[in-house]
Amino acid sequence: MPFREQEARQQRADGFGERCRSASKRPGDNGLTTIGLMPKPHGMACSRAIPVDPGTAMRRTLVLPLPALFSRRYGPMGPIRAVHEYDSEPWGRAGQVRSIVQAGGTTLREELTQVDDPTMFAYTLTRITGPLAPLVDHIDGQWMFTPVGTGTKVMWFWTVHPRSELAGRLMPVFARIWQGFAGRALEQLSEELLRP
Repeated sequence: MPFREQEARQQRADGFGERCRSASKRPGDNGLTTIGLMPKPHGMACSRAIPVDPGTAMRRTLVLPLPALFSRRYGPMGPIRAVHEYDSEPWGRAGQVRSIVQAGGTTLREELTQVDDPTMFAYTLTRITGPLAPLVDHIDGQWMFTPVGTGTKVMWFWTVHPRSELAGRLMPVFARIWQGFAGRALEQLSEELLRP
């Protein structure tokens, strides 16, 4: 079963609370695919229950200014300082592209790849520069919104595609850093979604 499906099932069973995890390797797994020395993608997930309905949570998360959501540094993952939109339409349609600039000089190209209102949206991060560039080729991200109790379980997934075999071996360390970063972002998201 794909990591996202496993994580989504676990999150539905868990109920409220914040939870962050990353994919674990099987015993004897060296982290490589069977094709040459390409490292396997590494799945990461974090979730939090927020007392708002799923449609509201999804729509407001999708258009929330990234500098408001990612305003604090967590280890090597700096806050977002600027977003450059390349489309005159508001962000929210599959195929749209924008550039993200983090403190410290990291830049990323984000393409919105799927929007299924009110349950999820997905994106891909490419053209990564800065401290993450030697580690990460690209990242597939997804936000899912499912009803739980009187609110919404917000789940954020990253599938990180390492740049090299060595970078693949460092993914468990990177995943721990990302989990702290994601937990902090979900805390901020909860504050933003609960504002009137």
